[in-house]
Amino acid sequence: MQKAFVVIPTYNEHDNICNLIEQILKQDSSLNVLVVDDNSPDGTGELAEKLAIGNDRINILHRPTKMGLGSAYRDGFRRAMELGADLLIEMDADFSHDPEILPLFLLQIQRYDLVIGSRYINGISVVNWPLRRLMLSYFANCYTRLVTGLTIMDCTSGFKCFRRSLIEKVDLDRIRSDGYSFQIEMHYRAAELGAKICEVPIIFIDRRSGQSKMSKKIVREAVLMVWKLKLGSLFGKRINRGL
Repeated sequence: MQKAFVVIPTYNEHDNICNLIEQILKQDSSLNVLVVDDNSPDGTGELAEKLAIGNDRINILHRPTKMGLGSAYRDGFRRAMELGADLLIEMDADFSHDPEILPLFLLQIQRYDLVIGSRYINGISVVNWPLRRLMLSYFANCYTRLVTGLTIMDCTSGFKCFRRSLIEKVDLDRIRSDGYSFQIEMHYRAAELGAKICEVPIIFIDRRSGQSKMSKKIVREAVLMVWKLKLGSLFGKRINRGL
């Protein structure tokens, strides 16, 4: 049986973490949880530690301060692989991602290198977002596809499953971006490597409690990242051809 780790970055997710971990672990016996907590003031990390007592399927990685989503996933992936992960799953802590989709990820990953939970593969499947944010996300994905040439419909999805072998090929030390741009960069690097990628439809439900981590800085970084990726790829090809 392949060992799968659901990596969950947390910052002030005390109200969600207990129920979320319970819901994840009951989906499949191969699933493990790794909480990557950025020293949450509300005690999320300490609560997760209590849940981990006597349960070796729950693991905690404590970080000293809030360091960003991309950094949390990089550190979390490294730790999960140290613990023997064959599959690595990204998932938010706020129940915007439905744990019941996880068995479908585990099924599809047997034929692919990366399985992405897509909000946009069957129209628009988002609940409780204000129209402005919905349009921002949708057109950000259109913009990303236009600039980079990616064919993925949901380039900014944060709910997905990687094979360990793909993460090793991507080389996490090369990935420097955060927020939405981390998701875009990981997808771009995977496609660049010729990974077999599929998208499965999900319904994204805006967070049940707590506050969104979205910021203008995250949006600006994503806008710039797509050009960095595209130009980096073009110049890399020219160098390789001796131009």
